[in-house]
Amino acid sequence: MMTSEFFTSWFLPGVWVTIQVTLFSAALAGVVAFVIGTLRTSRFWIVRFLSGTYFEIFRGTSALVLMFLFVFAIPLMFRWQFISPMVAGIVALGLTYGAYGSEVVRGSLAAVAPAQREAGIALSFTRMQRLRRIELPQAWPEMIPAFNNLLIELLKGTSLVSLVTVADMTFAGNLLRLATNESAPIYTLLLVLYFVFAFILTRGMRLLERQAKARIGQKPEKLGLLSGLRAKPSTDVVTGTGGVK
Repeated sequence: MMTSEFFTSWFLPGVWVTIQVTLFSAALAGVVAFVIGTLRTSRFWIVRFLSGTYFEIFRGTSALVLMFLFVFAIPLMFRWQFISPMVAGIVALGLTYGAYGSEVVRGSLAAVAPAQREAGIALSFTRMQRLRRIELPQAWPEMIPAFNNLLIELLKGTSLVSLVTVADMTFAGNLLRLATNESAPIYTLLLVLYFVFAFILTRGMRLLERQAKARIGQKPEKLGLLSGLRAKPSTDVVTGTGGVK
């Protein structure tokens, strides 16, 4: 039977570890995404080549295998445990999801109207000034929905760290299952907790998206659970009459 002592001693600390891994790996992934994504738009081919190489390597490799490499393989090769399992999990997830996010950054920057860049050039803005004052403010609202999806995937991917002995809530749940022989309630609780965390992150990202769009003068969309089922008014481009689509 799952007692309160088991829950407070094993499970709650695992929840806190999951939150820490999610936040730190998301921060690292965000930095990597913006740096690599921006470099992939450089006018210098060598910069585009190197950043593109990073993207292809980490997009095509497994975060779990990277964790195994950092935790088990490298210490055996060099006789030195240079990184803790938790840090290894954060680095592996951050580098992997940062590569995914770099494509979001690159695509959003490329979607900015060329006339906007030309206006910056006409005003004698440097590349960094155009990026900071013109391109990123317009591209940022378009990045957020994709970043939201990646953040949810990252949250669920944190369960991989349990395989390198990090005591996250999945690891704690497995220990509780072995100690209590209760599988259904423990794994149901894990599913509910992952869903709650994902829902909180989604609401936060949607609020961030609304603020980002309002900052550049766009009307924020009112998103809800049934928003996709609502009829949207439209205007016929030929007759000018309204309708519903």
